[in-house]
Amino acid sequence: MTRRDFLTRATGGALGLALLKKGYGGQQEPIPRPNFVFFLVDDLGWTDLGAYGSAFYETPNCDRLAAEGMKFTNAYTASPVCSPTRASIMAGKYPARMNTTDWFGAPQPDTVTGHWTRKPLLPAPYIEQLPLEEVTLAEALHEGGYRTFFAGKWHLGGEGFLPEDQGFEFNKGGHHRGSPPGGYFAPYDNPKLDDGPDGEYLPDRLASETVEFIEAHRREPFLAFLSFYLVHTPLQARRELEAKYEKKAESIDPDKPRWGEEGERRVRLVQDHPVYAAMVEAMDMAVGQVLDALDRLGLADNTIVIFMSDNGGLSTSEGHPTSNLPLRAGKGWLYEGGIRVPMMIKWPEVAKPGTVCDVPVTSTDFYPTMLEMARLPWRSGQHVDGVSLVPLLMERGSLRNRALYWHYPHYGNQGGSPGGAIREGDWKLIEFFEDGRFELYNLREDIGETNNLAPAMPEKVQELADKLHAWQEETNARFPTPNPAVTAET
Repeated sequence: MTRRDFLTRATGGALGLALLKKGYGGQQEPIPRPNFVFFLVDDLGWTDLGAYGSAFYETPNCDRLAAEGMKFTNAYTASPVCSPTRASIMAGKYPARMNTTDWFGAPQPDTVTGHWTRKPLLPAPYIEQLPLEEVTLAEALHEGGYRTFFAGKWHLGGEGFLPEDQGFEFNKGGHHRGSPPGGYFAPYDNPKLDDGPDGEYLPDRLASETVEFIEAHRREPFLAFLSFYLVHTPLQARRELEAKYEKKAESIDPDKPRWGEEGERRVRLVQDHPVYAAMVEAMDMAVGQVLDALDRLGLADNTIVIFMSDNGGLSTSEGHPTSNLPLRAGKGWLYEGGIRVPMMIKWPEVAKPGTVCDVPVTSTDFYPTMLEMARLPWRSGQHVDGVSLVPLLMERGSLRNRALYWHYPHYGNQGGSPGGAIREGDWKLIEFFEDGRFELYNLREDIGETNNLAPAMPEKVQELADKLHAWQEETNARFPTPNPAVTAET
């Protein structure tokens, strides 16, 4: 495909042809750059949308987005917890490379006493903010002429490291906290968001702020990044929606097993939590509010819409609100339930409506993808761990063969332990740092990671382990260390 063909298609068919024609006076008319709306949801599981198989949660607006764009079935976050994934989106780098490997605010290791006294390992130290020397995606787009707006959860650093310090001109609600400090109903007690009337629901407010920004800047290319605090704890929802799902839960077979075990934790096996379901629907309604505004303002045909979660659904802790089946475990774990998430991209006139892509992709890929979509120069020294998804979206090629990597040298609040992982093709290897144990799975045949093939396939284990270790060395990944308190006891 020639660049002319690409630009023609990327700017909307006949509209693109018209724009490529010379204007009055023989001058080439400019081709409008696409707008971007990025929805990032917190803790939304892979099967938490109707389009991804949920029969309990109702998500018509997200399902519409899947029907109008491309749905990715093997999309991954760079981490099983939030801040590292968010940093990977903004910087185009794996968290291990930036040493941003745990959620910001998680306890740092100490030598004898404190949070990790009884664990075999002391987690690796990490940086608790997105470094300012990283040129963020927002900075790159802003330097390319985009107006940039952020609403919602930031959790990438406090004063001096906030959205307005990292390329966003406008910030509504983004600060250092990972959950809404005052809860989901006003007053919010949020230093970056004025309070609304008592009882106002936070996702409604963030969607309204996003729409207001779009309306004000509809004649300029823009990035509107709506980063939901939903569906993270605390579990709080509108009472009328909660009641709706209480009624719906009554129809679920009472004899169906509700609970299983994952390590020392209980894991939810059925999606039937009324409050969580109401929160999922509230998120979906906020998505719909923004999508409807794009339609009303005549912007939908030139706006690329991206949707993703920052890690898997919460299934083993903190209320156990959702089930990720058929995936194993959830947030905080390196099993598929912790890192495989729903992801959709709507690119009008380019990505065919209703298409499905099963190529493994990850959160570091957004940076180069969006630069190419915006026809801005790549920053190869910045987004070193991402590749452009444009060939997949255009169905005009494939990605080069590559492995995907994870490095989580921490104990998760949800029961996961320090480890690393690699996926290459259908194969996935997990290494557990406490005892050096490996687990090997063929994800095409065993999406639920129930059959550990490591004992039967030592050569495959060694092949993938060598690649994982080489990557860890190349990124200068930090590792946990033996806990002297536990070592002394043994």
